[in-house]
Amino acid sequence: MFGFIGKKIKKSDKPRVMVFANQKGGVGKTTTAINLGCAVAEKGYKVLIIDLDPQGNASTGLGIYKEFREFSSYDVLVDGMSVNKATVETGVKNLYLVPSTLDLLGIEATLANDENRSFKLKEAIQNMLLETIKIEDNYHYIFIDCPPSLNLLTINALAASDAVMVPLQCEFYALEGLGQLLETVDHVRKTLNDTLIIHGIVLTMVDDRNNLSGQVEKDVREYMKNKVYQTVIPRNVRVSEAPSYGKPVLIYDHKCSGSKAYIKLASEMLNRDKDMKYSN
Repeated sequence: MFGFIGKKIKKSDKPRVMVFANQKGGVGKTTTAINLGCAVAEKGYKVLIIDLDPQGNASTGLGIYKEFREFSSYDVLVDGMSVNKATVETGVKNLYLVPSTLDLLGIEATLANDENRSFKLKEAIQNMLLETIKIEDNYHYIFIDCPPSLNLLTINALAASDAVMVPLQCEFYALEGLGQLLETVDHVRKTLNDTLIIHGIVLTMVDDRNNLSGQVEKDVREYMKNKVYQTVIPRNVRVSEAPSYGKPVLIYDHKCSGSKAYIKLASEMLNRDKDMKYSN
């Protein structure tokens, strides 16, 4: 399955940094980050996932359990540790991870008096690029998984990123939560990161048998137009089961509907990315 040759990284290339954000929990944010990362890696791109959620679900979902997390994103943000030192290999070729720990819960208080607290992650990523001697050691993509809240960790991720991907569950309050997130993105763009863009909104846990799900999809597409990906992620039990085995669903069950959806989403994301207007 993973017998491909990795994409060649050009000397002028910089990793595309993308944050997965939604202040509402249970919308498939972490699931989308790790499975899209896996699907993109399967296509031959080198991907780093940075877990910024104290719950560490992205780390667990990639089989990096607590006893294997010698260093974490907390060490990077608070102690200035190199991203490369904190990075571990996953069981997926070309997919790497900076895990998280519960230490992140106290980061607001720890960095309260640091004037540069909103840019810790941005500095760490920039330093990582300076440390990289061989061009082929660069990443094509850096995915940042955020906690389900608009706190300092999410602000750090938004300040460090080129683009935002918004996983959105097809439920009654979807548009209300989306509006709040878009306001935050707009605020960050005005104050911390003037080049930040919305890469796209991916509809998750879509149930074709549910009339409400269809109505929410219709409303979101009317409201956000072409910002919404055509690919939707269906409600699928195999996607829900996979994290308990420490595997992305593409490894757990490559043929299920959830895996096929994430593979399709990866293709759509990569094609869309080529047409995006970035500052770098």
